[in-house]
Amino acid sequence: MTLSLAENFNEYFRVSLAVTEEEKLEAYKTRYRVYCEEFEYEEKENFTSEMEKDDFDDISYHCLITHRSSGYTAACVRLVPASTATTPHALLPLEKHCSSALSDESCTLLKGDRTDLGEISRLAVDATFRRRESEKSARFGNLYALKFEEAEQRLFPIIAVSAFLATTALAKHFERNMVFAMMEPFLPRLLKRSGFMFERAGENMDYHGIRAPYVIETSAAYEGIKPELKELYDVVYQQLIPSLQRYDEVA
Repeated sequence: MTLSLAENFNEYFRVSLAVTEEEKLEAYKTRYRVYCEEFEYEEKENFTSEMEKDDFDDISYHCLITHRSSGYTAACVRLVPASTATTPHALLPLEKHCSSALSDESCTLLKGDRTDLGEISRLAVDATFRRRESEKSARFGNLYALKFEEAEQRLFPIIAVSAFLATTALAKHFERNMVFAMMEPFLPRLLKRSGFMFERAGENMDYHGIRAPYVIETSAAYEGIKPELKELYDVVYQQLIPSLQRYDEVA
Protein backbone atom coordinates (compact mmCIF):
# COMPACT_ATOMS: atom_id res chain seq x y z
CA MET A 1 0.00 0.00 0.00
CA THR A 2 1.32 3.43 -0.96
CA LEU A 3 1.45 5.86 1.94
CA SER A 4 0.39 9.48 1.53
CA LEU A 5 2.79 12.38 2.04
CA ALA A 6 1.39 12.98 5.52
CA GLU A 7 1.61 9.29 6.46
CA ASN A 8 5.22 9.15 5.28
CA PHE A 9 6.09 12.26 7.25
CA ASN A 10 4.45 10.83 10.36
CA GLU A 11 6.48 7.64 9.99
CA TYR A 12 9.88 9.35 9.72
CA PHE A 13 9.57 12.69 11.53
CA ARG A 14 8.09 14.05 14.75
CA VAL A 15 7.08 17.66 15.47
CA SER A 16 6.99 18.93 19.04
CA LEU A 17 7.01 22.09 21.12
CA ALA A 18 10.19 22.38 23.16
CA VAL A 19 8.97 22.48 26.76
CA THR A 20 12.02 21.64 28.86
CA GLU A 21 15.30 23.54 28.84
CA GLU A 22 17.00 20.44 27.42
CA GLU A 23 14.60 20.44 24.48
CA LYS A 24 15.19 24.15 23.87
CA LEU A 25 18.94 23.52 23.81
CA GLU A 26 18.39 21.28 20.79
CA ALA A 27 16.97 24.27 18.92
CA TYR A 28 19.91 26.48 19.90
CA LYS A 29 22.42 23.81 18.81
CA THR A 30 20.69 23.39 15.45
CA ARG A 31 20.69 27.14 14.91
CA TYR A 32 24.41 27.28 15.73
CA ARG A 33 25.19 24.64 13.11
CA VAL A 34 23.11 26.43 10.46
CA TYR A 35 23.57 30.13 11.28
CA CYS A 36 27.12 30.12 12.64
CA GLU A 37 28.94 27.16 11.10
CA GLU A 38 27.27 26.77 7.73
CA PHE A 39 26.02 30.19 6.59
CA GLU A 40 28.15 32.31 8.95
CA TYR A 41 25.30 34.74 9.62
CA GLU A 42 26.53 35.00 13.19
CA GLU A 43 30.10 34.97 14.54
CA LYS A 44 31.01 31.63 16.11
CA GLU A 45 33.17 33.32 18.74
CA ASN A 46 30.04 34.97 20.13
CA PHE A 47 28.61 31.54 20.97
CA THR A 48 31.37 29.59 22.68
CA SER A 49 28.80 27.13 24.02
CA GLU A 50 28.04 26.20 20.37
CA MET A 51 24.43 27.26 20.87
CA GLU A 52 23.01 30.26 19.02
CA LYS A 53 20.72 32.10 21.42
CA ASP A 54 19.37 35.63 21.82
CA ASP A 55 17.23 37.75 24.13
CA PHE A 56 13.97 36.64 22.48
CA ASP A 57 14.39 32.94 23.23
CA ASP A 58 13.20 33.07 26.82
CA ILE A 59 9.72 34.25 25.78
CA SER A 60 9.46 32.29 22.52
CA TYR A 61 7.64 29.09 21.60
CA HIS A 62 10.26 26.76 20.09
CA CYS A 63 9.31 24.00 17.71
CA LEU A 64 11.50 20.97 16.89
CA ILE A 65 11.27 18.57 13.95
CA THR A 66 13.04 15.36 14.92
CA HIS A 67 14.16 12.49 12.70
CA ARG A 68 12.58 9.53 14.47
CA SER A 69 15.04 6.72 13.77
CA SER A 70 18.24 8.68 14.48
CA GLY A 71 16.91 11.08 17.11
CA TYR A 72 18.67 14.00 15.38
CA THR A 73 17.00 17.39 15.22
CA ALA A 74 16.25 17.98 11.55
CA ALA A 75 14.89 21.52 11.95
CA CYS A 76 13.71 24.13 14.38
CA VAL A 77 11.67 27.32 14.28
CA ARG A 78 10.26 29.68 16.87
CA LEU A 79 7.19 31.86 17.31
CA VAL A 80 8.00 35.07 19.19
CA PRO A 81 4.98 36.68 20.90
CA ALA A 82 4.77 40.48 20.71
CA SER A 83 3.33 40.70 24.19
CA THR A 84 3.34 38.43 27.24
CA ALA A 85 2.28 38.88 30.85
CA THR A 86 5.87 39.63 31.84
CA THR A 87 6.94 41.50 28.69
CA PRO A 88 3.89 43.46 27.48
CA HIS A 89 5.93 45.93 25.43
CA ALA A 90 8.85 43.82 24.22
CA LEU A 91 9.93 44.43 20.64
CA LEU A 92 9.72 41.69 18.04
CA PRO A 93 13.05 40.71 16.40
CA LEU A 94 12.18 42.52 13.16
CA GLU A 95 11.34 45.66 15.14
CA LYS A 96 14.72 45.55 16.87
CA HIS A 97 16.84 44.70 13.84
CA CYS A 98 14.84 45.74 10.77
CA SER A 99 12.52 48.57 11.81
CA SER A 100 13.67 50.79 8.93
CA ALA A 101 12.22 48.29 6.43
CA LEU A 102 8.71 48.24 7.94
CA SER A 103 5.88 49.99 6.12
CA ASP A 104 3.88 52.75 7.80
CA GLU A 105 0.89 50.38 7.97
CA SER A 106 2.96 47.75 9.75
CA CYS A 107 4.33 50.29 12.20
CA THR A 108 0.80 51.44 12.99
CA LEU A 109 -0.29 47.85 13.55
CA LEU A 110 2.65 47.20 15.86
CA LYS A 111 1.89 50.36 17.88
CA GLY A 112 -1.65 49.13 18.61
CA ASP A 113 -2.84 46.14 20.63
CA ARG A 114 0.07 43.67 20.51
CA THR A 115 -1.52 40.78 22.39
CA ASP A 116 -2.45 38.91 19.22
CA LEU A 117 0.77 39.60 17.27
CA GLY A 118 3.85 37.44 16.83
CA GLU A 119 6.80 36.71 14.58
CA ILE A 120 8.07 33.53 12.97
CA SER A 121 11.84 33.50 13.15
CA ARG A 122 15.01 31.43 13.36
CA LEU A 123 13.84 28.73 10.96
CA ALA A 124 16.81 26.40 10.53
CA VAL A 125 16.96 23.10 8.65
CA ASP A 126 20.07 21.06 9.37
CA ALA A 127 22.29 20.58 6.31
CA THR A 128 22.07 16.81 6.65
CA PHE A 129 18.38 17.05 5.82
CA ARG A 130 18.89 19.36 2.85
CA ARG A 131 21.61 17.39 1.03
CA ARG A 132 20.93 15.81 -2.34
CA GLU A 133 22.07 12.30 -3.11
CA SER A 134 25.20 13.52 -4.92
CA GLU A 135 26.36 15.52 -1.88
CA LYS A 136 28.06 12.93 0.29
CA SER A 137 29.65 15.23 2.86
CA ALA A 138 27.62 16.19 5.91
CA ARG A 139 28.24 16.91 9.55
CA PHE A 140 27.49 13.26 10.40
CA GLY A 141 30.12 12.10 7.89
CA ASN A 142 28.85 10.28 4.84
CA LEU A 143 25.19 11.10 4.30
CA TYR A 144 24.35 7.45 3.85
CA ALA A 145 25.76 6.57 7.27
CA LEU A 146 22.33 7.57 8.59
CA LYS A 147 20.77 5.03 6.23
CA PHE A 148 18.07 7.30 4.86
CA GLU A 149 15.49 5.41 2.91
CA GLU A 150 14.39 6.81 -0.43
CA ALA A 151 11.01 7.68 1.05
CA GLU A 152 12.75 9.72 3.76
CA GLN A 153 14.88 11.65 1.29
CA ARG A 154 11.79 12.58 -0.71
CA LEU A 155 10.46 14.28 2.42
CA PHE A 156 13.47 16.59 2.86
CA PRO A 157 12.02 19.39 0.65
CA ILE A 158 8.87 19.62 2.80
CA ILE A 159 10.62 19.93 6.16
CA ALA A 160 10.62 23.73 5.94
CA VAL A 161 6.94 23.72 4.88
CA SER A 162 6.21 21.48 7.86
CA ALA A 163 7.84 24.09 10.09
CA PHE A 164 5.45 26.74 8.76
CA LEU A 165 2.53 24.37 9.30
CA ALA A 166 3.75 23.94 12.87
CA THR A 167 3.99 27.69 13.49
CA THR A 168 0.46 28.06 12.10
CA ALA A 169 -0.72 25.52 14.67
CA LEU A 170 1.23 27.30 17.43
CA ALA A 171 -0.19 30.69 16.40
CA LYS A 172 -3.72 29.28 16.56
CA HIS A 173 -3.10 27.65 19.93
CA PHE A 174 -1.50 30.73 21.50
CA GLU A 175 -3.98 33.10 19.81
CA ARG A 176 -1.49 35.06 17.74
CA ASN A 177 -3.80 36.17 14.95
CA MET A 178 -1.30 38.21 12.94
CA VAL A 179 2.22 36.90 12.38
CA PHE A 180 5.23 38.66 10.86
CA ALA A 181 8.37 37.16 9.32
CA MET A 182 11.58 38.49 7.76
CA MET A 183 12.22 36.41 4.65
CA GLU A 184 14.36 36.25 1.55
CA PRO A 185 12.18 37.24 -1.43
CA PHE A 186 12.12 33.74 -2.94
CA LEU A 187 10.62 32.12 0.18
CA PRO A 188 7.15 33.75 0.07
CA ARG A 189 6.91 32.67 -3.57
CA LEU A 190 7.68 29.08 -2.62
CA LEU A 191 5.29 29.19 0.32
CA LYS A 192 2.56 30.52 -1.96
CA ARG A 193 2.61 27.17 -3.77
CA SER A 194 1.64 25.56 -0.46
CA GLY A 195 -1.12 28.10 0.13
CA PHE A 196 0.67 30.47 2.54
CA MET A 197 -0.25 33.90 1.20
CA PHE A 198 2.18 36.19 2.99
CA GLU A 199 1.77 39.88 2.25
CA ARG A 200 4.58 42.41 2.00
CA ALA A 201 4.92 44.45 5.17
CA GLY A 202 7.77 46.71 4.04
CA GLU A 203 10.81 47.12 1.82
CA ASN A 204 13.89 45.03 1.05
CA MET A 205 16.90 45.52 3.27
CA ASP A 206 20.31 43.91 3.64
CA TYR A 207 20.12 41.79 6.78
CA HIS A 208 22.22 38.64 6.34
CA GLY A 209 21.41 39.05 2.65
CA ILE A 210 18.42 40.73 1.02
CA ARG A 211 15.29 40.23 3.10
CA ALA A 212 11.92 41.91 3.52
CA PRO A 213 9.19 41.89 6.18
CA TYR A 214 6.01 39.91 5.49
CA VAL A 215 2.83 39.36 7.44
CA ILE A 216 -0.04 36.86 7.36
CA GLU A 217 -3.27 36.39 9.29
CA THR A 218 -3.27 33.06 11.10
CA SER A 219 -6.82 32.25 9.98
CA ALA A 220 -5.86 33.02 6.37
CA ALA A 221 -2.75 30.86 6.71
CA TYR A 222 -4.82 27.90 7.90
CA GLU A 223 -7.63 28.37 5.40
CA GLY A 224 -5.19 28.83 2.54
CA ILE A 225 -3.29 25.57 3.02
CA LYS A 226 -3.49 23.55 -0.18
CA PRO A 227 -5.82 20.52 0.05
CA GLU A 228 -2.93 18.10 -0.44
CA LEU A 229 -1.20 19.63 2.60
CA LYS A 230 -4.26 19.71 4.88
CA GLU A 231 -3.61 16.11 5.88
CA LEU A 232 0.01 17.00 6.65
CA TYR A 233 -1.15 19.93 8.79
CA ASP A 234 -3.45 17.58 10.69
CA VAL A 235 -0.54 15.19 11.31
CA VAL A 236 1.70 18.05 12.48
CA TYR A 237 -1.01 19.35 14.81
CA GLN A 238 -1.72 15.90 16.25
CA GLN A 239 2.00 15.42 16.86
CA LEU A 240 2.13 18.77 18.66
CA ILE A 241 -0.78 18.08 21.03
CA PRO A 242 1.12 16.11 23.72
CA SER A 243 3.84 18.77 24.06
CA LEU A 244 1.27 21.59 23.96
CA GLN A 245 -0.53 19.89 26.82
CA ARG A 246 2.75 19.57 28.75
CA TYR A 247 3.47 23.25 28.14
CA ASP A 248 0.02 24.34 29.31
CA GLU A 249 0.42 22.27 32.48
CA VAL A 250 3.67 23.96 33.48
CA ALA A 251 2.97 27.47 32.16
